[in-house]
Amino acid sequence: MFTKVWKDIAQGNIAPVYCIFGEETYFIDETIQRMKDALNASEEVEITTFDLEESPVDLVIDEADTFPFLSERKLIIAKNTTFLKAAEKGAEKIDHDLKRLENWLKHPSDFAITIFTAPYEKLDERKKITKLMKETSVLLHAVALSEKDLATWIRSEGKSYGKTIEDDAIDKLVEMVGENMNQLQMEIEKLSLYLGEESTITLTLVEDLVAKTLEHDAFKMLDAYLSHNVTEALQIYHDLLMQKEEPIKLVGLLANNIRTMNSVYYLHKKGYPPAHISKQLKIHPYRVKLMLDKRNRPSEERLFKALNELAEIDLKLKTTGGNRERYLEMFLLKSL
Repeated sequence: MFTKVWKDIAQGNIAPVYCIFGEETYFIDETIQRMKDALNASEEVEITTFDLEESPVDLVIDEADTFPFLSERKLIIAKNTTFLKAAEKGAEKIDHDLKRLENWLKHPSDFAITIFTAPYEKLDERKKITKLMKETSVLLHAVALSEKDLATWIRSEGKSYGKTIEDDAIDKLVEMVGENMNQLQMEIEKLSLYLGEESTITLTLVEDLVAKTLEHDAFKMLDAYLSHNVTEALQIYHDLLMQKEEPIKLVGLLANNIRTMNSVYYLHKKGYPPAHISKQLKIHPYRVKLMLDKRNRPSEERLFKALNELAEIDLKLKTTGGNRERYLEMFLLKSL
């Protein structure tokens, strides 16, 4: 859907109203950027941004109905369209005139392009304004790509810089960066610029140049611990301490990874396919794949024992003094 809409935008087939919802911000940012590029290709276009968590939707409508001053068309970006999602009692800070918006959506300005963004998992389909928005706008769902589609997208991004990315380099890139497409795009650009005239992004290059995330390091530390690789686990831990990471935060990340791992193994044992596990646990398919591909999976008993020990460490870190770094270090030294 995004590919088709992006093509239409590039060709000048632009609708007056767009609504982009979903938690994959790359698609939101990329659509807005492509719209800016398309509109600015022929003339300098007025661009106005509103945050609907802070401003009433009336301002968006007023701006859309005001003729542009120095150009034929204007672009209006309405971020955080909270009234499209399920209401949270007491959370709504702004009183939006939704009746006026409903009337405007039926007859939007022909000289303004308005993009409503709703970076939420889903919209409230019961609301009248949501139904009308779906009927009158170009609705786009910004959802994370599947493992296969993500790999295809990464190859495409590399190709846009004239580079080929090896399969194992793609796997390592996703492992290190995660599934955030904005971050992946920045890393691909960095790798491509570093290569210069060379054409292939290799596994070694990714390992050498891509910055590791805290989540990646925590997962690698847990993997080393569960594989009885004490040296690697301690090395990662000490490196994180050198980066001023707090032990209590690392304990939380380790515990969260163990809970996720245990849930993945439980659902897989019950016969659920990886795609269903990913959707059920709301984690990316690639992360599920990494856990299921592990040769020597830890037993459920071992995972629960590690989780209990981490809970004890968490309590000590919150209630006692002394050498805070030592508690987690001793945990990593002991083999379960």
